[in-house]
Amino acid sequence: MARIKGATMTRKRRNKVLKLAKGYYGSKHSLFKTAKQAVMKSGQYAYVGRKQKKRDFRRLWITRISAAAKLNGMNYSTFINGLKKANIDLNRKMLAEIAVSDPAAFTALTEQAKAALNG
Repeated sequence: MARIKGATMTRKRRNKVLKLAKGYYGSKHSLFKTAKQAVMKSGQYAYVGRKQKKRDFRRLWITRISAAAKLNGMNYSTFINGLKKANIDLNRKMLAEIAVSDPAAFTALTEQAKAALNG
């Protein structure tokens, strides 16, 4: 029986890594050893980046809501507290979108939040 060599699988595995490293600077896109290191590191950055993206967007939404609430004479925390007491369930993404695209509707929300806090 003939001896089985691992050349085809090795070549396949290396080509997969080199394909992922396409466009990298210098030898990182052509030499397997450096390409493998670069691909592994970029994978770590991508994993962390997916988590950071969620944080960054939430921070952006909160900033937008806070700015719009201040225009209506409230701060962010009292506005959110008023919405909770008024049983208005809107997530921060939608609140930020309303604040940017429809200021009149956001003003109505702040009035409802004020009424829930006072009454």
